[in-house]
Amino acid sequence: MLTRKRFQDLANFNNQPCISIYIPTERAGKEVLNGKASIHLKSEWKKVKTELKERNTDAETIKEFDKKLDSLISDKNFWRHQLDGLAVFVASGFFEYYSVPKNFETFCYVADYFYLKPLLSGISENNSFFILSVNLDKVRLYRAHQDFIQPLNIDNQVPQQLEDRVGYDFEEKNLQSSTSNFGDQSGLHGFGAAERDRKNEILRFFRAVDKGISEKIKDEALPLVVSCDDANFSIYKEASSYEHLYPEKIPGNPSDYRSVDDLHKKALEVMHSFFETEKQKKLNQFRELNKTQKSSTSIDEIIPAIYQGKVDTLFVRSHDEVWGDYNENMASVQIDRESKPGNKSLVNLAAIKVIEQGGTVYVMENDFLPDNNAQMNALFRY
Repeated sequence: MLTRKRFQDLANFNNQPCISIYIPTERAGKEVLNGKASIHLKSEWKKVKTELKERNTDAETIKEFDKKLDSLISDKNFWRHQLDGLAVFVASGFFEYYSVPKNFETFCYVADYFYLKPLLSGISENNSFFILSVNLDKVRLYRAHQDFIQPLNIDNQVPQQLEDRVGYDFEEKNLQSSTSNFGDQSGLHGFGAAERDRKNEILRFFRAVDKGISEKIKDEALPLVVSCDDANFSIYKEASSYEHLYPEKIPGNPSDYRSVDDLHKKALEVMHSFFETEKQKKLNQFRELNKTQKSSTSIDEIIPAIYQGKVDTLFVRSHDEVWGDYNENMASVQIDRESKPGNKSLVNLAAIKVIEQGGTVYVMENDFLPDNNAQMNALFRY
């Protein structure tokens, strides 16, 4: 999984050369059996090798890269388990690849940094979240996106059932309480006390779950939506310290869902309005503030503002690129007509910096940009 933290690590990686390759892949069918995606990667790698030789990259470095790529290209089992797109990143002493639910356009790029623009929508558009499925005898955590759901390993971080946390059997204790020698009235009182004890035990269990879960996902700052028994949701909200706990639960109980995909589908219904509302709020805000000092459509203004920490939200075109360079000391932007050795993708540069500062980036089809006459739109914090 490509998490926000891992994205930041890729963004901060600097070396010469850094290679980024994107290809579409298939989940099943004749193309998988025929090894179409592996052949595709091999073809792109051949192009990259040609460029590396033109850049006078030393033979030992190319040989190192060759060994890494060949091991992946020849791994038949790997190619049988793909999603919709594959992103590959290679540098000296570095090799990572990510299978993602996004159908990439074929693209390869050689620079002193990794090209990450195709991955932005899955990292920054506020459409990722966590699902916590919690019963008193089973706890499961998933990372979810509009296109996928992935289980996360929490076995060593949270108790898996109530008894793991409270250390004794509630039902036996409840039975002893209800059969004590205090007459009928005291029997009713004992039942109430047992109910209070039961809630306290569940609260203790949920606090232990919350502690482990919060530690696991603390760097992500994503919403966490809960699936649990209706009667226990208020207790979980009381127990939780997670800042981004979603106030509504997934309808029904975890046992109502026959598969993880069913749970995912229902969770998306709960979260859909949240994601759309956030996006629409930013679009409306830009339209209200367009042509004021709190917004801009000028790359010459936007990139220096990003480096000053002023940009809250950046809108960029999905299929357009802007090449050039930025001199941070002079706060000056140079824009070139095309990619060439030494210049940079200014969209990649700008988007990564906004995410690093906790902002949001929306990668949009050209016609849907708030001001579609510009290649970038930005909302400023101040």
